[in-house]
Amino acid sequence: MRRSSSRHARERDGDGPSGGAGGLPRALALTLASALVWGIAHFVTGRRIAGSLLLALYVAVAAAVAAAATVYRPDLLHFAVQPDMLQRLSAALVALGVVWILVVIRSYQILRPLRMSISAKTLGAAAVAVMCFAVGVPMAWSAHSTYVYRDALTSIFRTGSENGRHVDTEDPFNGQARVNILLLGGDAAENRSGVRTDSMTLASVDTETGDTVLLSLPRNLERFPMPPGPARDRFPYGFTGDGPLNPGLLNEVYEYAEQHPDVVPGVPKNHRGPELLKATIAGVLGLHVDYYILVDMFGFADIVDAMGGVKIKITEPIPYGLEGAVLQPGYRTLKGKEALWYGRSRTNSSDYVRMTRQKCLMRAIAEQADPQTVLTSFDKLAAAAKRTLATDIPQELLPALVKLSNKVKDGAEIRSLQFVPPLIYTGNPDFKLIRKLASEAVNSDPHAVSAPPSGAGGSSSASPSASPTEDGTSSGSPDGTASPAPGRKPVSLEASCP
Repeated sequence: MRRSSSRHARERDGDGPSGGAGGLPRALALTLASALVWGIAHFVTGRRIAGSLLLALYVAVAAAVAAAATVYRPDLLHFAVQPDMLQRLSAALVALGVVWILVVIRSYQILRPLRMSISAKTLGAAAVAVMCFAVGVPMAWSAHSTYVYRDALTSIFRTGSENGRHVDTEDPFNGQARVNILLLGGDAAENRSGVRTDSMTLASVDTETGDTVLLSLPRNLERFPMPPGPARDRFPYGFTGDGPLNPGLLNEVYEYAEQHPDVVPGVPKNHRGPELLKATIAGVLGLHVDYYILVDMFGFADIVDAMGGVKIKITEPIPYGLEGAVLQPGYRTLKGKEALWYGRSRTNSSDYVRMTRQKCLMRAIAEQADPQTVLTSFDKLAAAAKRTLATDIPQELLPALVKLSNKVKDGAEIRSLQFVPPLIYTGNPDFKLIRKLASEAVNSDPHAVSAPPSGAGGSSSASPSASPTEDGTSSGSPDGTASPAPGRKPVSLEASCP
């Protein structure tokens, strides 16, 4: 009698039916159904209150996910750049995974037959373990990816209180019509000491429309004025470098500041270079520089590899590597090192040609970095980004920049103006002309000046101080072929890329 009473109590309170039709297969089938829709197992065994609560929780979670994917989808990127939200999301994913696994286990407990052979018990436990694994792994992967992403985000972007760049979330751009971000490509090669910024482009973005002007300065610009203060006191007649190995080119300013803290007093190491270069380029262009982004060119190859390569059209053979290899013409998917050579090669070419190639390469990467590519190589991309990127953009500005980048992608005009020969002679630049053209570029109607310059108009728009390129090569197309001389007005980036 006592055994019978105990068995009936177990059937009422929790551990399963006495056998019933179907036995173990039925229990596993209903457990699977309950894993897909919470509460089914509880309803089947007469536990209506528990089943109702589980079902309500399941519906609430499903509704929240559906709303996020549909109604609030435009806001997802806004939340995705907020570390606090990412931390909460990671914790929520872990909690959801644990609850889901507990639901699966408990559903099996209340459904399993009381009398089973050892082999049946083993089979049942294995089947439930597989279900738990199927539920837990996606949740664990999502939580891990969220954590990795947050770690990369906080490693690259500091808070406003950390870098002294406080942001008003109500007016993130401080009422500015344009935000100017200096894009730097750093070349820290093994045969060099420090960082040389061989690629320097100011991206001036309209904060309302997203229309963007890319103003590019050559690495070998000389005799440029230094910003007021200790730097100008040391170089009152323009930057002249530091010794015979540093003749005074624009790409030397970053490392010079890092090696000479007295020219940027009060600024810590690894920040002196960006600060002095920002101020210097602001003076050259006559435009305020708000923020900078530095990309290490060798780490850049890791990003391309993590994406699975970048597709680009090559119109002329480009020497690749040190063993005589060549990137052949045609549509190619370049690996990391190949993309790096595409953007850096000057063989049978010039600094000015590769400046155009670099912008075309950045454009291709931005277009091809789709969500599927990012998700499939998330860990590699995050690790490569941490090694490759440095910036003073504060975390608090990221939501506003994300919205602005959406405008840029959604049809905003992107134009490019390069201050290279014969428009500007880098050995003796006409800085008044540079500032005039830069001002006209950012204040003009983008749709009125977006066509590429014609061959006839190229020479007539050259600077009075124009000259051929210093290395004797033409400032031609992205692949080194002859092209019209650069005009005074910015041209569409899409039209200038093959």
